[in-house]
Amino acid sequence: MLLRNVSRWLTGVLGLCVLALPTSCVAASDAPTASAAPSKVELVGGPGKYQLLKNGQPFVIRGVGGNGNRQLMLESGVNSFRTWGADNLGPILDEAHRDGLSVTVGIWLQHAGGFDYHNAAEVKKQFEMCREVVEKYKDHPALLMWAFGNEMEAHPDDPAVWRAVEDIAAMSKRLDPNHPTMTVIADISPEKVKNIHAICKSIDIIGINSYGGAPSLAQRYADLGGTKPYVLTEFGPLGQWEVTKTRWDAPIEATSTEKAEHYRKSYENAVVKNPGMCLGAYAFLWGTKQEGTGTWFGMILPNGAPLESAQVMAEFYTGKARPNLVPRITKLAVDQADRLRQGQTVRATLAASDPEGRALKVQWIMTAEGRERLTAGRDEAVPESYPGALVSSTNTTATFRMPDSGGGYRIFAYVFDEAGGAAVANVPIFVEGPVRVETGVKADLPLVVYANGAADMAFAPSGWMGNAGGLTVDWDWNDRPQAGAACAKVTYSSAGGWAGVACQFPPNDWGDQPQGLNLTGAKELEFWMRGEAGGEKLKVEFGILGNDKKYPDTGRGQLEVTLTREWKRYTIDLRGKDLSRVKTGFVFTVAGAGRPLTFFFDEVRFK
Repeated sequence: MLLRNVSRWLTGVLGLCVLALPTSCVAASDAPTASAAPSKVELVGGPGKYQLLKNGQPFVIRGVGGNGNRQLMLESGVNSFRTWGADNLGPILDEAHRDGLSVTVGIWLQHAGGFDYHNAAEVKKQFEMCREVVEKYKDHPALLMWAFGNEMEAHPDDPAVWRAVEDIAAMSKRLDPNHPTMTVIADISPEKVKNIHAICKSIDIIGINSYGGAPSLAQRYADLGGTKPYVLTEFGPLGQWEVTKTRWDAPIEATSTEKAEHYRKSYENAVVKNPGMCLGAYAFLWGTKQEGTGTWFGMILPNGAPLESAQVMAEFYTGKARPNLVPRITKLAVDQADRLRQGQTVRATLAASDPEGRALKVQWIMTAEGRERLTAGRDEAVPESYPGALVSSTNTTATFRMPDSGGGYRIFAYVFDEAGGAAVANVPIFVEGPVRVETGVKADLPLVVYANGAADMAFAPSGWMGNAGGLTVDWDWNDRPQAGAACAKVTYSSAGGWAGVACQFPPNDWGDQPQGLNLTGAKELEFWMRGEAGGEKLKVEFGILGNDKKYPDTGRGQLEVTLTREWKRYTIDLRGKDLSRVKTGFVFTVAGAGRPLTFFFDEVRFK
């Protein structure tokens, strides 16, 4: 997983301050300013007897992933946190050093699904990026170890990925012999364990992200013959991909009370009971983000209020019971969850208590169901909230009136005690009937998408996809345009993988914003193309944002083309399509064909 998008809907409806989290990036940021001596971290011992030494002293990682509520982090016995990338790394390390924290610095490696690990030039570029980061930060006193990549492995496993990781790790050891190297994978498999051990000789430690499988991780790793030490680099509740789903495919989220027990079981089995092989752990997530829901992985709420998972980890890390035990939720239920009518009222019932008998306050919230189900921790659209749906509420019951739009929704109950502790639960519900769609801005036809250069494009060319590093576009190429003074020249330099560009309105919007263009009345999408050599194959589309997005395109069309060396006119038939909100008006994607390829396009119009 990676962190970029915090839960904006929680911030809005609860009026809470959202805490900054480390983000992922592929480039070094500000230079470090700390002046203390560099740390020296060693991995000593062998299988079953591994140990980290930091400046000569034993060091067990008591870590978290995320960087929210620093004061609570320090009070909870945390001694380390991890990043997923090197964005803004200098200030992050400086602040960690001031607070006495160490950092496992992640350097983001491209995921095999959108990056060609068989392309020597692209792999070399990624290698050089890593080298720059290592050289820049290797002497920072807050640095604990390097983590090269996060869940970037291929499916099925590709040894080329691990050869690239090995080259990076070997380089790191030459430049920085004072800090161990690690690579982070999504749980374990026979192929991954075998290949990392056989190919990545310069990788000292395997970082393993494991959720539902964390309680059995130690035994499974031993059964696969793993001999390198490991760090449990992400663990938490069962992921939304691991739980039971409703009829309408909404994952059923555990209460914060139930999640805490899974944190406990995971840490006990994978870490506490496996000394000498497990060097520690990073509990996920010390902060908030929208993934599955806005509360699925967060151990604290946006205002810094700890949930029971944070309490459990604090007890492990400090060896002491917390001074305030947070509320617990026994049950959240509704009198009807499925096939509700628009305008119907639903009654929710909550059973919650405080272990110390403190008074509780409950806040009730209703949101739309998240439409995205992304992988690798990518940002998901924050679903809309419905404050006007709440008819009445007490600390134990609430009545909601259903919206005038069909689809999935969730009812949340946030429980707070007088000392700042919290608990949260939600229940998914489904309203029958059509989904109300907001239309886009009415556009005059014909609408020019591209013609005679990049100026005044109706849809911004902001959505770069796939192996974007291998793609270059000259939007003002003046050699042999189809019409006018310029055309667009596109070159894909990678032999494999794929890349593309989505022209978007609004710019950079992947379905998070309601806007779009209303092109009702258009009969065809027209465009002209030619290839440099002829025979180039690509796909041209519009309307690629589906119903998994909060605000999707209302219509879609595509055409696969094989180009000639001469300009040729192509069209996508729009008759019968709903064009009331088009957000991605022109999209092209190209796949590697064993060699670089170049093509040109011009005169793109909705007519």
